[in-house]
Amino acid sequence: MEISKLFQTPFATMYVKLTKKFITHNLMPYLSTTNLGRKPKVKLWKMVKAIIYRLKTGTQWRELPLRQFFGFAIKSYKTVFYHYNKWAKDGSWHRLWTALLKANKAALDMSTVALDGSQTRARMGGEAVGYQSRKSAKTTNMLFLTDSNGIPLAMSKPVSGNHHDLYEINKAFKNICEILEQADIDPRGLVMNADAGFDSRSFREYCDGLEILANIDINKRNAKNTDYEYLVDPELYKERFAVERTNAWIDGFKSLLVRYETSARNWMSAHFLAFSIILLRKTKLHTNHF
Repeated sequence: MEISKLFQTPFATMYVKLTKKFITHNLMPYLSTTNLGRKPKVKLWKMVKAIIYRLKTGTQWRELPLRQFFGFAIKSYKTVFYHYNKWAKDGSWHRLWTALLKANKAALDMSTVALDGSQTRARMGGEAVGYQSRKSAKTTNMLFLTDSNGIPLAMSKPVSGNHHDLYEINKAFKNICEILEQADIDPRGLVMNADAGFDSRSFREYCDGLEILANIDINKRNAKNTDYEYLVDPELYKERFAVERTNAWIDGFKSLLVRYETSARNWMSAHFLAFSIILLRKTKLHTNHF
């Protein structure tokens, strides 16, 4: 199928608007370039377009339609992966996300935020992968923080799926707060909704120390064994379900449905790129740059 026809299919609706102007204006300024070595055979924005195509469609790296993107200039998918991996190594995808988040933070609704965990099957093994009995598969677990509209804000580093959401939760949440701070978003004063899986005294006290109001549902299994009491605001808690919208948006990137990346760094980088596209598309701040 020709690329032009493929872009007309429903699953590609988020991809069709990723024009040269969009990529060069919104994404390329944050990706590293170098004057050393041989001059690239193609424009780097085309590399980014191919990377986003793979992220969106879920195709394997080796199955990228190189001729449609590059003509006969690029003969191996390894060239595209080289650039993706290089930008992951030097932190470009991470830098892209924090820069866009900082630039567009006025469009976010921070009246409440939501915290949730996500388990993803890992087909190829690799870093931060472990057996998860509920899914009967090897998985990776990550925590996501979103605004009240479901726009992603930050994520924790991935851990193996045999751990639950509370595993090293303070460390994981520190990762999340570091991303917010890099985007010049102060976590103090946030009202955060989370389900009963995050109900622990240690985590509540950690949030208190950060001046975050943690509206966490009570885990009934802990109710008889706890010596602390917290109230849950049911009206605020209803806004937690915005994170389900986030999950649906993320699922639109087929490469994130199942993890094939063996590197934890590359797996996070794929999310940073997906977050960037979601943010720009949902805030509509990029409308004039297509």
